Amino acid sequence: MKTNAIQRLRENLKADIPVFGLWVTLEAPSITEMAVALGLDWVVIDAEHGHLDWKEIVEHLRATVRSDTVALVRIAESNAGLVKRALDIGADGIVVPWVESAVELKRALSFARYPPEGVRGIGAERATCWGQSFAEHASEANDQILVVPIIETIRTVPQVPLMTRVEGVDLFFFGPADFSATAGFRGQWEGPGAADQILAMKDVIRGAGKHCGIVATSEEDLVRRRDQGFRMLALGLDGGLLIRALRSALKAVGRDPSMTTALVPAPAAREGIPLARPPESMRPDRPEMMSAVGSGQKVELAPGVVFECLVGAHNQARGLTTGMVTFGPAAELPMHTHPFSEAITLLSGRAVVEVEGRRYALETLDNVVVPKGRAHSAQNLSSDQPAVFHVALATDAPSRTLVDKPFSRRSMPMDAVGEPGAERVNRFQHAKRFEAGPNTAFIDYFNCDLMPGIEMSGGYGLFQPKGRLPAHFHDFDESICIIEGIATCVVEGRRYPMTDRATALQPRGRVHYFLNESDRPMAMIWVYAGPTPERIGVDERCATAQGDPWR
Repeated sequence: MKTNAIQRLRENLKADIPVFGLWVTLEAPSITEMAVALGLDWVVIDAEHGHLDWKEIVEHLRATVRSDTVALVRIAESNAGLVKRALDIGADGIVVPWVESAVELKRALSFARYPPEGVRGIGAERATCWGQSFAEHASEANDQILVVPIIETIRTVPQVPLMTRVEGVDLFFFGPADFSATAGFRGQWEGPGAADQILAMKDVIRGAGKHCGIVATSEEDLVRRRDQGFRMLALGLDGGLLIRALRSALKAVGRDPSMTTALVPAPAAREGIPLARPPESMRPDRPEMMSAVGSGQKVELAPGVVFECLVGAHNQARGLTTGMVTFGPAAELPMHTHPFSEAITLLSGRAVVEVEGRRYALETLDNVVVPKGRAHSAQNLSSDQPAVFHVALATDAPSRTLVDKPFSRRSMPMDAVGEPGAERVNRFQHAKRFEAGPNTAFIDYFNCDLMPGIEMSGGYGLFQPKGRLPAHFHDFDESICIIEGIATCVVEGRRYPMTDRATALQPRGRVHYFLNESDRPMAMIWVYAGPTPERIGVDERCATAQGDPWR
């Protein structure tokens, strides 16, 4: 146990200074040595998930000896034997998963303390210098050793105030993925409502004079979590950070791979070579659909505000609804929320979008992405001209709940790009462009890298004359709206001319591409019913009538 390091950590927290660390899951103690050499405040060695054995755990602990890096061990469960073993081999504290009440927290604390305050037995291991420093260790361990519970179930929410009263516990960690799973949203980092509940619990804990920790999902998220008041901040998991760096390097040379649970690259990522044909598991069960403006289902959302659905349940879209919302002069859509994310792009006119009181005046092709649960509204600023938006909803069953809560309004600067952890605002004129195919320029408006937890991805694409994308397919449905010029959409040999905001639905597995055969620019707004903007490349012959892979 490194008493000086623990005291320094506590002093920083008492001064409201964030402490940064690394979640260690891989075997090599060199990883922890690197964390120490970089001056990280702490590491958590994960003995709950993964494959680390006790020999590997002790090597990680040895890598922190005589440093100011606090070394914690996450045990598999609240168990006296596991706590004792982790502390006896020299951990500065333990991280305890799935703590749901003050009673459970007190029990975990007792496992980490010597009698009479607890039930920890004294062992002749590293913590006591192999029995040579019994008295010294026993005299300070009860006051110094850190016990950090993880809050990761929805059942814990009402128990948090009582848990903050447990003496001897300074830090609480959050597990968003497990918290979301217990709320019915398995597989999501922060399911609907989870983010707000975690922030509310954080406020309760901070109000009690204690501190909260969480794992950041990206550099942007790290800054956002710090600004939200989290003070024990994990830069990430060692494996995740390595993969992130590898993917970033590959993306810089034109490859953007992803992995599958079979521990192999996703098909399109292998060597950057297009597949000969899509796998049989991707066989589509629906045809492509082309919808011209005026042919879609219309609904009046508010006086003078009409939504025309061009992709949705009516034409068998899955996980996605897109279309046009036309605002008559001075028309306004009242404040409301959705249980899913929404992307709003101004196509014409003058308009403002408001999110929880923050008012963003938009220029043509500016885009606002509103996460689930955030109250928002929109208004046409012109008294004599309509305003038209392209909207995308991450669902095939749209719904909304009107909100009558008043918000303090403030007009945001024209270069404002949103609120950290909330809405994202993409300013078209300044957005980063990239080439997705010959003679093209694309913008990513939203995806899981830009907005962790979002359910869809999308952006803008500009095609100069002869611009085109390679033949490809997706593992999700896609909506493509032609907002400028004339496009040719090719689907397995079938050719469709598109213009004037006509919108295509490409179901999962359909091989297709777009090209500009005109002598003027063509532009589109594309939306995927998946959070990662991945195209799976395929041999060009698959996009012809002769090579149609599904015949």
